[in-house]
Amino acid sequence: MSTAQDIERALADRAIEAVVIGASAGGIDALLTLLPALPADLRLAVVCILHMPPDRESRLAELFDERLPQPVREAADKESIRPGTIYFAPPGYHLLVEQDRSFSLSCEPPVHFARPAIDVLMESAADAYGPALAGILLTGANQDGADGMAHIRACGGLAIVQDPDEAQVPATPMHAIRRCAPHLVLPLARIAALLPMLEGP
Repeated sequence: MSTAQDIERALADRAIEAVVIGASAGGIDALLTLLPALPADLRLAVVCILHMPPDRESRLAELFDERLPQPVREAADKESIRPGTIYFAPPGYHLLVEQDRSFSLSCEPPVHFARPAIDVLMESAADAYGPALAGILLTGANQDGADGMAHIRACGGLAIVQDPDEAQVPATPMHAIRRCAPHLVLPLARIAALLPMLEGP
């Protein structure tokens, strides 16, 4: 598990503009712990993606909008990504970030049996934001997100993974740790404490 010194090194000289958070099984509970730790005057864009049934309406944006002071919305095709806003991927589509930092939705086949897939979002966001992106991968039951975290790291972004020993379902963080040697491996409470630090001084 990462130390305070690891956190200091990982954050040194970073200017984060956007955060992508991925989870599957157990993810709603994890986000209910994590997202309230964001500053009320949030400056970053935060994009959340959870595996969900494609044929059911998502109520995630509504659920979190009732609990958070920041604007929360479901991401829409061709929508420009705004700082200070929390977005959720809609069901049934892959969510991508374009080079002009807008969203696009795709009906391409599922990845790791998921659409939206964490890898698709993380890889496209890494291409768009490069070193200005932080990726956070939480609890989950398969390997979706491991390649995405590796791509974030390869593009110079910050890769943060929940400690699998305390994740509700450890498979997803374990796959990511094996795949990409993330900068930080932290329990959920320490990731929550880290979130305000991503905005810099």
